[in-house]
Amino acid sequence: MSWFWNLYEFILSLFWSSEMDITLLGLQNAGKTSLLRVLGGGDFTSDSIPTIGFSMKRVRKGRVNIKCWDLGGQPRFRSMWERYCKGVNAILFIVDSADPATLQIARMEFEALVSKPSLEGIPVLVLGNKNDLPDAYDVDSVIDVMNLKAVDDREVSCYSISAKERTNVDAVLSWLVSKAS
Repeated sequence: MSWFWNLYEFILSLFWSSEMDITLLGLQNAGKTSLLRVLGGGDFTSDSIPTIGFSMKRVRKGRVNIKCWDLGGQPRFRSMWERYCKGVNAILFIVDSADPATLQIARMEFEALVSKPSLEGIPVLVLGNKNDLPDAYDVDSVIDVMNLKAVDDREVSCYSISAKERTNVDAVLSWLVSKAS
């Protein structure tokens, strides 16, 4: 019976699947690459190396194929962010919710990004990653620190997640699938 179900799903995917593009942004060490690995069904590893420039990975959720652009968060790569965000279905902006020292910089980079006219209207999901660590900000604190209520030209959502523990990863995937056009 399993082979029949797999065949059925394959045939449906040929005719009724959709594609979407997303970008994963955030400062270095926020957990973008780790989250992408977990979204794709892989295991969390603590020995990830920083993304230099960008990488791309495809993730499938149901009948939605998601092309994920993971962009480096070091200062020298932030000027590329706008270019990779043009025309995407959604932007994921990941912050390290356990590192208050970086949240103000993340807020400035986020505000600069969403103020770009070429990105107007693109939905954004802000993810406060590393909620498994002590003293991590909760979702309401991330919303306040990132000043998300001030963004009124697009849909902005915020989740508290842990890529390491897979906390709210399914919610992230569900949110993404809801943005597939």
